[in-house]
Formats: sequence, C-alpha cells, structure tokens
Amino acid sequence: MPFKSVFIAVFLGTALIVAALLVNARRPEVERQQPTPALAKATGKCAECHRRETSAVVVEFEESQHAQKGINCLDCHRPTGGQPTIEHNGFTIAKALTAANCTQCHTTEYEQYARSRHAAPAWASVNGAKDFSPEQLAMGERYHPSWVNRSPMSIGAIEGPSAVVGGCNACHAIGKPNADGSFGTCTNCHARHTASVELAREPSTCGQCHMGPDHSQREIYDESKHGALFATQRPRMNLRADPKHLTTRDMPVPTCSTCHMSGLEGMKMTHDTTERLSWFLFAPISTKRPNYERGQIDMKEVCLKCHARPRIDAFYAVAEQVLAATNEKVQEATSVVTTLRKEGFLTARPFDEPIEFDEFDLWHYYGRTAKHGAFMGGADFVQWHGNYELLRHRVRIDDEAAALRASRGRADGGAGLPSIIDPPPAARR
Repeated sequence: MPFKSVFIAVFLGTALIVAALLVNARRPEVERQQPTPALAKATGKCAECHRRETSAVVVEFEESQHAQKGINCLDCHRPTGGQPTIEHNGFTIAKALTAANCTQCHTTEYEQYARSRHAAPAWASVNGAKDFSPEQLAMGERYHPSWVNRSPMSIGAIEGPSAVVGGCNACHAIGKPNADGSFGTCTNCHARHTASVELAREPSTCGQCHMGPDHSQREIYDESKHGALFATQRPRMNLRADPKHLTTRDMPVPTCSTCHMSGLEGMKMTHDTTERLSWFLFAPISTKRPNYERGQIDMKEVCLKCHARPRIDAFYAVAEQVLAATNEKVQEATSVVTTLRKEGFLTARPFDEPIEFDEFDLWHYYGRTAKHGAFMGGADFVQWHGNYELLRHRVRIDDEAAALRASRGRADGGAGLPSIIDPPPAARR
C-alpha cells in the first residue's frame, strides 16, 4: 500500500478520535459520568441490591417481556429531557418515571394515548387547567376543546384536598401533566416492572377506576353476557398474545381492551381509548362525538367478529333510544333546578342545598349508568340502577321544588309563585 494512502488513513482516524473526544468533553458532566446500559447489565449492579431490598421488583422484571428482549433497568430509569434526577448508588436516574421514559421505544402508543381522554381531560376534569404548561394545554384543547381549559371540580373543592388526593387523583392521575411535557404514566395499566400486556387486558385492571355509581362499566361488564363468558373461559384465553398478531383463538371473548383498543385479526390497534366511541356518554346531556360516524364503524367492526350485522345494528338502535330518552329526562330535571336558581330560590353557591345533590346524582350517577348499561349490554343497569333511580330522583326534585315555592309563598303572605311542576307530585302518585 502506498505511503500516501497509509498516511491519509492514519490522519483521518486520528482526526475522528480527536473530534469524538472534543464532542464528549462538551457533553454535560452528568452524561459523561453516567454508567452505560451495557455496564449495568454486565455487572448486575441494580439486581445485586434490589434482590435484597425489594426482591419482588426483580422477580417481576425477570419475568417480563422487557427482560426477555434484553432491556435493563437503566434503559427505563435513565432521565429524559426535563426530568428531575437523583443520584442512586453511582447512577444518575430519573426521580420518577413518566410516560416520557416509555416513549423512548413506544412512541406511537404514547402519541395515541396523549390524544385520548385518558390524558389531559382525565386530570383536568378534577383539577382544572392550572397544572398544565401552555404546550400541554394547547394539545389537550386541540383534541378535546373546552374539556381541558376549565376550572377545578367544584365538589372536590368542597370535600377538601385529602378527598381529591386520596380519592379522585388516584385514578385521574392517569393524565397528570408531567414536568417533562408528557402526560401520566403507562404503569397505571401495565404495572411498573412486569410491563404486562396481559394485565392491561384484564377487566379488573380497568375496573380499578371504571367502577362505582358514576362510571359503573366494570359492574355492567360483569353482568353482561361478555362478562359471564369471560369468567368461564378465562383459563383457556391467551391474554399474553402479541398485540400485532391477536386472534379470536387467543381471545374468543371480548374484554374492555378488545373492544376499545386491540388490533383483533388485523384491525388497527390504538391506545386512544376514545377512538371507537360515538357519544359523550359521561356528559349530563350526551351529544355525538366529532368522530361519531368513524367511531361507530370501528366499534361495529369489532362486534362483527362474533355477531351478524343486523344484530349489531339492532343493538345500537336500542342503545340510542335509551340515550335519547335519558337526555330528555335529565334535561327536564335540570331545568327545574335552573329555573329555581334564576328566580332566586337557590343560592349561586354550588352544593349547599339538598336539591342540588339530587340533581347531580340524577345525571352523574343514574343518567350515566342507564346510558352505559344500554351500550354495554347491562339490562339491570338500564332499568333498576338507571331509569328507576331517574324517576325516583325526579319525584324528589319536584317535591323539593314545590316545598321551596310554598315556603316563599308563606313568607310573602300566602301569595306564592306559579309552580313549574305540572302535574304536582301528589297528583302523579
């Protein structure tokens, strides 16, 4: 080889080494001193301590898909941009993991989740807009106009911080805005160290939050035919199946994730749990979502894995009849309270008079329950936990309204005011 070629090769190699050293010297000190993932894996340094101090964490991780694919602790716990850090036995790690750490590998899943109601609207519905950065607020409002830029929930403010922190936020933190610009954490559904797809497919996982009188989806599912079938066939189902190759042989009975998220037999997977929904069922008066047509088509495509189209269309027709009737009942009850407030029978302060609780319960508990029951196959929740309670609370509201008006009439020397209740409660009985 000619001397000139050797000289050029040596010169270029030296130049590259010098350039690399100069670039490395300009990196922040915390980055230059950070142990590499290879070192963490080779030395087993994390497991060495944690096997003694938090042994279940190590066991769970060792059984996870992450471990099987060669991912180590530092891959997830190293800080991303904007995250507070702590020094931990020679490692600089993120003080708390957020969805941003998972985004390093699961970018598409995070982007889908970030535009869902599990993200910004979940936190804002309790805490309002005060915790969001301008960028987070703009993103939330882009996908959910008026649902994020709002005031905190009034009843939470009245109940006090302990009720909000220990109660509401335990679930609504799934969309908590983080300092690194992300929302929430994926571990609410997948758990921290198992990172489990199986766990996320279990109805009991969704039921940690989607239960109770104001959003009784778990109870409705358990009552439905889907829930009854799942209870008997769970041992034969493969909830660990690869999401990209999920078939009805793996999951012949749907769980929450099957209908709302899964890519069953070639369907498009999504982490936007609102993508296949067609109505705002949680609202006092339910309206169509902006993606009403597309959402209903996509959800019906899941139904077609088990049911014929006429059966599906008939089911939706009945569900929308229940929804329309519930809207009307809620609207009528709400108008009673609204009129009382306008005419001075109620104060402007929320939840300081019994009739306000009855109105809230009517739509927030029983109106929602009737609508969710109709769309999820829970007949008892449409009737006894829904419509019966709608009727019972409407009678109470009418009685309370009549009492308020009678009280004013006595104070005015018996002149009274015209009643908005027609016919009066006594006549209805």
